[in-house]
Amino acid sequence: MPITTLSSREFHQDSGRAKRAAKTGPVFITDRGRPALVILSIEEYSRLTERQPSIGDLLSNPEAAEIEIDFPKMNFVPRPVDFD
Repeated sequence: MPITTLSSREFHQDSGRAKRAAKTGPVFITDRGRPALVILSIEEYSRLTERQPSIGDLLSNPEAAEIEIDFPKMNFVPRPVDFD
């Protein structure tokens, strides 16, 4: 995915270039040489902001009851306690 970088001035003079470039990848708009803004296609923005299922959602799935997980045994060694 190509990344396009435009200065604020370039963006102001040719916003159409930024729109075309955003169809293939992110467009960074710089302000005084430092990245300030990013333009994304709506498809890429939707993909990035799509809600991912939480661990609660995944565990509440009825099919999750059939999943077997083998957790490794932890070697727990209690620390000595000084009661002085």
